[in-house]
Amino acid sequence: MLSTIIYGLLIILASVATAVAGLMVAQRLIPLSVRQAHNATTGTIYAALYVMFGVSVGFSLFLVWQQFNTARQVTQNEAASVERLYRLAQRFPEPERDRVQDKAVSYARGVVEEEWPSMRRGVASQRVGKLLEELRRAGQEFEPHTAAQEALYSAALAELDELEENRQYRLLAVREGIPYILWVVLVVGGVLTITFTYLFGMDSVRLHAVAVAGLSVLISLILYVIGALDYPFNSGVRVNAEAFEQVLREVGATPIPDHMALRSTALSGRGYAGL
Repeated sequence: MLSTIIYGLLIILASVATAVAGLMVAQRLIPLSVRQAHNATTGTIYAALYVMFGVSVGFSLFLVWQQFNTARQVTQNEAASVERLYRLAQRFPEPERDRVQDKAVSYARGVVEEEWPSMRRGVASQRVGKLLEELRRAGQEFEPHTAAQEALYSAALAELDELEENRQYRLLAVREGIPYILWVVLVVGGVLTITFTYLFGMDSVRLHAVAVAGLSVLISLILYVIGALDYPFNSGVRVNAEAFEQVLREVGATPIPDHMALRSTALSGRGYAGL
């Protein structure tokens, strides 16, 4: 988080410096009298420009925030499926019970220890994918002999399907962000919105520079936030693996520190009692 903040500050400072430098050049090239004579016309055109840019920015912010929330929800659903599958396996006969539970724990631990670091590099873990295949095979090896076992077997397969589906959504979020053409619109729109202010004529050069700098800070900050939220697993602001860590604590796969004890019911309160 600290590196994200520092990187963002550097980008904002560079944007402000570039914008103010461009203003100084424009004031030397275009006389003040010429700019003041066209302030009304320039203002009309600028109003249309910043409205269109504002709509584009608002849409982009909504899109990346929705993607970020979806990625977080998908992660929580995937972790919840692992825990539900573990709980269902408690009613399996031996040796299927231990086999399914061991594979579920191995998968959750693999996601935390291997796949999350690899997602920061924009790739998935092949070993975790194999662990998921082994978990499915372990669940399918259970052969029901009664109606109750048949219902249990169907519930386990449904959880496996949901688990695989949520993992695919999670990996898709690692690779896919907002379309590049939208980035072109945002960057070009931001540059035009700032440079168009050079055409206004103001008697105070310092006041004009302050206004341009303030606009540059706002635009660069918004674009940086959009970029930070664009890839929810490998960008500056990331979805963490807390949901899977919580599952491991719930099933007793890792010790629960004293300060985490009060949080150990975060997933169990989501309707697992009936399992």
